[in-house]
Amino acid sequence: MPRSIPANSLPRLGDFTTDRRVLMLVAMAVFVGAGGAATAWLLLHAIAIVTNAVWLHTLSTQALSLSGLKPRVWMVAAPALGGLAIGLMARFGSEKIRGHGIPEAIEAILIGGSRLQPKVAVLKPLSSAISIGTGGPFGAEGPIIMTGGAVGSLFAQCFHLTAAERKALLVAGATAGMTAIFGNPVAAVLLAVELLLFELKPRSLIPVIAACVVSSALRPWLIGSGPLFPFTGQLDLPWWGPLACVGIGIAAGLQSGLLTTLLYKAEDVFGHLPIHWMWWPAIGGLLVGAGGLIEPRALGVGYDIIGDLLNDHIAVSATVLILFVKSAIWIVALASGTSGGVLAPLLIFGGCAGWLEGQLLPGPHGAWALIGMAAMMGGTMRSPLTAILFAVELTGDFAMLGPLLIATSAAYALTVLLLKRSILTEKIARRGQHVVGEYGIDPFDLLRVNEVMVKDVDTLPAAMTVGEAVSFFSDGEGRHKSYPLIDAGGRVSGLVGRSDVLRWRAESADGRDTLFDCASDRSLTLGYPDEPVSHVADRMVLADVGRVPIVERATGHLVGLVARKDLLRIRATARSVETRRSAFFGPGRREPSHHATVLDDAPTT
Repeated sequence: MPRSIPANSLPRLGDFTTDRRVLMLVAMAVFVGAGGAATAWLLLHAIAIVTNAVWLHTLSTQALSLSGLKPRVWMVAAPALGGLAIGLMARFGSEKIRGHGIPEAIEAILIGGSRLQPKVAVLKPLSSAISIGTGGPFGAEGPIIMTGGAVGSLFAQCFHLTAAERKALLVAGATAGMTAIFGNPVAAVLLAVELLLFELKPRSLIPVIAACVVSSALRPWLIGSGPLFPFTGQLDLPWWGPLACVGIGIAAGLQSGLLTTLLYKAEDVFGHLPIHWMWWPAIGGLLVGAGGLIEPRALGVGYDIIGDLLNDHIAVSATVLILFVKSAIWIVALASGTSGGVLAPLLIFGGCAGWLEGQLLPGPHGAWALIGMAAMMGGTMRSPLTAILFAVELTGDFAMLGPLLIATSAAYALTVLLLKRSILTEKIARRGQHVVGEYGIDPFDLLRVNEVMVKDVDTLPAAMTVGEAVSFFSDGEGRHKSYPLIDAGGRVSGLVGRSDVLRWRAESADGRDTLFDCASDRSLTLGYPDEPVSHVADRMVLADVGRVPIVERATGHLVGLVARKDLLRIRATARSVETRRSAFFGPGRREPSHHATVLDDAPTT
């Protein structure tokens, strides 16, 4: 008799699909989190060493602000030479070091099986240290996300893991590095959910949390403790204060859309240059240096600018100059394909705009700068929750949660409506990979088999001979490609089609063998009416079959059949939920319908 899948081997139903392997991933994430924190320490020290060597000609690991630099020829030459070095490293080392890191991490997750090469873990932080240390207007967060992700990926590749498990460890390394730099474990976890994991499952979320906790615990020993930019400005909003926050968010959204558009326009310009892309970072470096001659503070990471904006230690003229010069050189440098992050520049752009707008609004200007920072980050990166918690953890000011929520949501809504792609996904889309940033419940998990199966099933008796079956199909009675076989007890004993019958007829001399005899050596894939459709769909994929008989668990009697076209009807149902509009009160109302009714109304294939 054909072999069927026993009921006790079926997946147990529950709210989550996570099993005990998550404990193994958590144990691995502890080591990945420590590696991510150590990598962040190395990157920050490498940036400091290059910065001091280039600008002060000394060997030191002390962080250096470029605000005191005097305009001179070396200010133009240093970024250009740094860009040339990065171009050579990208061409003869790994092209993956180009860009700001997050798109490359997303691409590795989506189409690379979460596998990164060892040389990326070495070349990415080195190239970023050279880029930022020679005056590149970038932050360290994008490179550390890529580098920490490489650490997690390389660690995972030493073990027998699935691509999904490797992804969890890759993201754990990336967020651990970000936590070590900024001291923001909660925002780092939200960044994983909103940008990197492309899912919200305990299997991946718990290891990421474990890695961020480990990195946060090690941060005081490696980098320092407390918020990176302490701020306790009290913002007492008037009754129209929420509208002002909305206005800050809208302004940040428009600013974000403009910067994103200009960035990829500039990238198109570089793409039309009649020279190899290896030389582009050097050209971009020349323009970066020219911007540094106008405003030296526009060079480098610019963390001191963020501190000055929050504490109101900056002049209006300096703020305007930094905003325009740093925006221009950041666009040119990033479009040239050099290595560097976008997060710190986005904070500066949004902070400068918010601080300037705060000149016309009540309360401390630094509070409005903080609101502008979060709105700019949330709108540009399409990660509003990350931006809100990032701003809070960065400053330690939890009293700002309300205004941050309003402004960031406004910026997020505006950029989603204005731009189809974000600054993180446009580059991926240009390489032919579509990224969807929306999560939802799989309709295959939501529906039960008895809601989609065909209940009036045509069958064949298992006692029918092969010769009779040939006549059945030859006379045009066989309307379907395959039929379930029913034995004398009413149970399903097989599934045969026209091609099977013709093959058996050629192998049988007289055609007197029964269909049951011929099908007895074949495995049978069955489904049950009370299980989720996803279980049956998975079984169909594994067995490579297009039709699955549905039987009662207790008796084995046939109660229905699920075919591929029934699965396509579920897709039509999910589509109708998004597109079909109806009113249940007032003119044109209709009664609510159940899943089965929706399926009956949906178009069939």
